[in-house]
Amino acid sequence: MSRLGNLGAKLYRGEVGYDFVGKRKFWYAVSILITITAIAGLAVRGLSMGIEFQGGAVFTTPKTSVSAPQAETIAEDAAGHDALVQELGNGGLRIQISNVDTEKSDEIRDTLSRELDVAADDINADLVGPSWGSQIANKAWTGLGVFMILVVIYLAIAFEWRMALAALIALIHDITITVGVYALVGFEVTVGTVIGLLTILGYSLYDTVVVFDSLKESSKDATKQTRWTYSEIANRSINATLVRSINTTAVALLPVGALLFIGGGFLGAGMLNDISLSLFVGLAAGAYSSIFIATPLVADFKETEPQMKALKRRVLAKRAQGGDEGEPQPAGATAVGTAGDDLGDEGDGAETGSLVGPRRTQPTSRGRGRGRPSGKRR
Repeated sequence: MSRLGNLGAKLYRGEVGYDFVGKRKFWYAVSILITITAIAGLAVRGLSMGIEFQGGAVFTTPKTSVSAPQAETIAEDAAGHDALVQELGNGGLRIQISNVDTEKSDEIRDTLSRELDVAADDINADLVGPSWGSQIANKAWTGLGVFMILVVIYLAIAFEWRMALAALIALIHDITITVGVYALVGFEVTVGTVIGLLTILGYSLYDTVVVFDSLKESSKDATKQTRWTYSEIANRSINATLVRSINTTAVALLPVGALLFIGGGFLGAGMLNDISLSLFVGLAAGAYSSIFIATPLVADFKETEPQMKALKRRVLAKRAQGGDEGEPQPAGATAVGTAGDDLGDEGDGAETGSLVGPRRTQPTSRGRGRGRPSGKRR
């Protein structure tokens, strides 16, 4: 078995683990810091909106000897503001200029024809009106809102409202970080960006639901035992699904990373950056939030319930009375079983969130020979 497979088996059996829920305040602080940085970048630098949202013109030229930086300078002088130039595979150029009307577009095409030494009729000019971009933006916001509502309703029915609220907070966390990264990096926001942003929400929700499903099964009879608190059961659920989350995220990030770093970086296919960056950042943020944000939030919400408070008092009281037998061991995590797996065993004071060794069994004698002398009766 591979090392990762061995690690997964040990996590499931409870031989190793990390106390995610116990250290949740640290990870909350990290998430708040990242979110504040993303919001600050969005407020200071803002988003570089593509031509689809601002309106403008896109000029496609045939093969020319003028380089992209030179063409960018020519286009900016002709338009009076910034231009985006990309080299095409056939040796031509794609020149994008925002906030350009029809009359200005004709002037820019004539200037490009003269400076690039190509015929004006060979330069293709596509105009995009700002009203079309506003329609796309409104539809994107509408789709995002509908998605959020459906997610909350589904999770509230399939699990409970606390899990639905935690998942919603995690999704908002992922969106904020992804949008903030776009502002800090300065990549252009296009329709592809919106598609990528909506796509990552599904991946983020998938990882969260996997952990929630494990937690739901493990905590089914939580109040009937005195070995673990709800937070400790939640920590077991995270550790039991940790390797699965890592594997699915890594497999998804590999092709997206190839698009971003190889396609957009080394090969210069800049049009891939808009969708690949949103997917890459969103997938990573989604995996992070499902482990460090969503499930710990559920534990915090559940620990406010009277029955879970009573459970915690019983667990701590039993450990205090158990002496050395029930003393919790160093922080880690035990594996998550089904609803009946060890949760009903009240004879073991071991703590979830701790490294668990072999169980100790006490010799018992049933009523065999009780009250009767040994040996043969004479």
